[in-house]
Amino acid sequence: MSYPEDLRQLVDDHLETIHFSRGAGPDGADTTGLDEAMRYSLLAGGKRIRPVLCLATAKAIGRDPEEFLVAAGALEMVHTYSLVHDDLPAMDDDDLRRGKPTSHVKYGEAVAILAGDGLFAEAIAALAAVPAPPDRVLEAVALLCSATGVEGMVGGQYIDVSAPALDAEGLRHLHSLKTGRLIKASVEVALALDGTDGATREPIQVFATQIGLLFQIVDDILDVTGSDEELGKPQGSDERHGKVTYVSLYGLDRARSLAAETHDQALAALAGAGGQTEDLKRIADYIYSREQ
Repeated sequence: MSYPEDLRQLVDDHLETIHFSRGAGPDGADTTGLDEAMRYSLLAGGKRIRPVLCLATAKAIGRDPEEFLVAAGALEMVHTYSLVHDDLPAMDDDDLRRGKPTSHVKYGEAVAILAGDGLFAEAIAALAAVPAPPDRVLEAVALLCSATGVEGMVGGQYIDVSAPALDAEGLRHLHSLKTGRLIKASVEVALALDGTDGATREPIQVFATQIGLLFQIVDDILDVTGSDEELGKPQGSDERHGKVTYVSLYGLDRARSLAAETHDQALAALAGAGGQTEDLKRIADYIYSREQ
């Protein structure tokens, strides 16, 4: 099965319509430069896995994906904000992202920080304005904020930059926060906005947890086996920063076995979901096949 490019195209077309600045105000103050920096990172390309997951989840529960485009865009804004901040010199200090200069390289550190802050704020504003019952919107906003905060990406990044050497349990916990929470939220936000009941949610949520783990295992493998061109960023970044990864902890062969096992577990969970889950399977297969 191929990646659901039709859903990715829907996301890209939607993101192209988003602007964050109205230009100069009556006092002459102008934020178009910040708008440019935010859009530079947001429109840098990629497979748009998180928003595509949102749209694929909508299809799985029998909804029109286009009804969830604003929510999908908000998810991609949050993801992009995290990348802009992760690339900063105080964090991972990377110069390339998706084959292009990172935000702080192109615009300077101050603007990059503001661009990330702006993307997160605009994402929450967009999601809060989705035309759905207020209780569903509130749940979706809470899910996205939780996936971003101390028990999500921000907490995971803190552990990444501050923790001593991690064991297997610590590594899994780190990545469940830093990577897995937003991937899971990409599914959960769609389920929340739809008002899907708990029994229907469970197998798709388990699937999302597994592909969040799968994504990170494969990412660690590619950091060792991929090229700069394939990765769109410097190869070997984790090793240079002395980070514990699935490869450094288990070795390359065992990491590949873990990826295969996790992919199987994700598909097993999805098999119990019912509905039109073909695109969700395509996403899982794509994540797994990146290192094959």
